[in-house]
Amino acid sequence: MTEPVEAPFETEATEAPAPAVDGRPELEAGNGVEGALPGEAAVARAARRSLEGRARGPARIWPFLGPAFIAAVAYIDPGNFATNISAGAQFGYLLLWVVVAANLIAMLIQTQSAKLGIATGKNLPELCRENFSRRTSIGLWLQAEGVAMATDIAEVVGAALGLNLLFGIPLFPAALIAGAGAFAILALQQRGFRRLEAAIAAMAGVVLVSFGFEIFWAKPHAGDVASHLFVPGFSGTESILLTTGIIGATVMPHVVYLHSALTQRRIVGRNDDERRRILRFEKVDVVIAMLIAGAVNLSMMIMAAALFNVGDLTGIDSIEGAFEGLKLTVSDHAATVFGVALLASGFASSSVGTMSGQVVMQGFIQRRIPVFLRRAITLAPALIVLGLGVNPTDALVMSQVVLSFGIPFALIPLLLIARKRDVMGAMTNPAWLTAIAAVLGGLIIALNVFLLQQVFFA
Repeated sequence: MTEPVEAPFETEATEAPAPAVDGRPELEAGNGVEGALPGEAAVARAARRSLEGRARGPARIWPFLGPAFIAAVAYIDPGNFATNISAGAQFGYLLLWVVVAANLIAMLIQTQSAKLGIATGKNLPELCRENFSRRTSIGLWLQAEGVAMATDIAEVVGAALGLNLLFGIPLFPAALIAGAGAFAILALQQRGFRRLEAAIAAMAGVVLVSFGFEIFWAKPHAGDVASHLFVPGFSGTESILLTTGIIGATVMPHVVYLHSALTQRRIVGRNDDERRRILRFEKVDVVIAMLIAGAVNLSMMIMAAALFNVGDLTGIDSIEGAFEGLKLTVSDHAATVFGVALLASGFASSSVGTMSGQVVMQGFIQRRIPVFLRRAITLAPALIVLGLGVNPTDALVMSQVVLSFGIPFALIPLLLIARKRDVMGAMTNPAWLTAIAAVLGGLIIALNVFLLQQVFFA
């Protein structure tokens, strides 16, 4: 049975309510409130010192780091493995520029999402429900649930592949293990948001370090890498399909919803000036997290281009093929490191996907369901895909294309709401920023329309 809810994360109430300011309830960071976990109260006190100018150096930024790192995990999920390896193996370094462009777009979008939470104390689904008609909100909710299921296909199938490659566990039971793993990570919420952020950041670190080793072993051609980082180019319809998948795997719609929820009550400013300062700190969080995610994505494609686009291994364009190819071209150790990275990515991103699903349902329709049921609903499509024997890498790539088609349904409401002065107050987006974001959103939509034309009508 569903029931109304008022907050996206009941376990994240870390500050006590203070008198309303500018017509909305304010929460004062740093009070060390009764019932708050010690780590959360310490973060709140440290944030208050930063906002009041009593902290210097890295200590000023430290309390605000975390939300973007959780969001960034979705940018290095197993879907990215599939699209980046396929792109590198088939087209070499040609599509590196797509990763760079997608990462820059992601920085802008995630900053806007974080800004929404900071400025309003509400998340994007909640604001959609308040600012759009009920019919529109229901439609947005239904497509967001579809996106959540596509997301889980990528994450669960990826984690299952990691278990299969490392330990020989069949894919279907491996998927069940992956689903259970998400619960273990999410359970850290009960011990405070810092524990959850640390665990997810640690797994992202495993992926980063793993691909650092892979690049070292692959020895890519530096000149070829540099020449394709910023020069756009395509090579047929298949490259456009992969481009759409890369964008869908990098600009993830479900974390556009999630990021606003992660910042809405984590550290709350008492006035407009404090909210602006929180946003400046959050921009640092976004840039650091997205740079790490971008480096991982580039490393995936560069590794595939260096190893699998030359010689006898040009046919390798799947995760399983990459694992075996690493054994042949580098060593068993390189293949094992790759498998560990895939497994860490799958477990971490699956938990982030479940968190996003909670935010979507609670925000759009003011309902929540038990996390076990939520996990089961989004896990089911992945189990069906594996049960039907669909090629795992094909399922991963297509799930990312579905995500790309979901981007406008998150991005357009975000931009429409962020330009509303009665909602955003002093942090309303200026016209020039709205125009830039609108152009980027239009490019993504145009790319998707062109892809449809090429695939179904060419």
